[in-house]
Amino acid sequence: MKLSPQLQPTLLELANLERSLDVPVSQTTPEEEAYERARIEHKRLLDAAGSAQMAVDDMEAEILRIQADESKLRRRVKDDKAQLGAETDPERRRDIEHDLYAAKSRIADLMSELQEAHNEIHALRANVDVHGARLTDSERKVEKLGRAAQAARDAHDNAPAPAERIAQLRAQLPEDVLAEYDAVRLENKVGVAAFKGRACGGCYIVLPPAEQNAIRNAPADELPQCSNCGSYLVRAA
Repeated sequence: MKLSPQLQPTLLELANLERSLDVPVSQTTPEEEAYERARIEHKRLLDAAGSAQMAVDDMEAEILRIQADESKLRRRVKDDKAQLGAETDPERRRDIEHDLYAAKSRIADLMSELQEAHNEIHALRANVDVHGARLTDSERKVEKLGRAAQAARDAHDNAPAPAERIAQLRAQLPEDVLAEYDAVRLENKVGVAAFKGRACGGCYIVLPPAEQNAIRNAPADELPQCSNCGSYLVRAA
């Protein structure tokens, strides 16, 4: 089949458009799908950031508890020392000294716990900062993709109906070319496809090297056919 190189892209667009009508398509645009994925990821980051902040809040509460317990024990130590200074009964002094020793031991344990808590809270706060930075980047990404999704939706809603575009394309092509294209499309559901350099864009079969060369070297106004599916092949300009 012969067709001027200028009209070959028109025929290919017609074939691609008519073939796309045979395949169920999503009502959402790729941009809207990307936006939805970004929103889901942003929600995941929000939850992770919230969990990271809760861990910091819990550790801060634990530090306050340790400090409060330490303060009580230090008052207890002070009170025990004051009682020792005034107490003369040996048995009573032993009880006070035992209590003083237990209080000091517990204070030492609390100091160790407090040091560990401070070390841990530094790491937890750093984790909050990391999540915050990721969240900021995610917010920018969601905003950007949201604008793109809206633009794509507007373009989709304002685009001409496929039937209108098909009619426009058919009006630009010779009747004999349309007749041959329709006949082949009736047989293989493709009709015309792009030549992918080595493979047919209709059946996706990699053609033999000799056939590849023959397609490449065919006259510019000629549409070679795929030996496997019979589709006419449009080469890149």
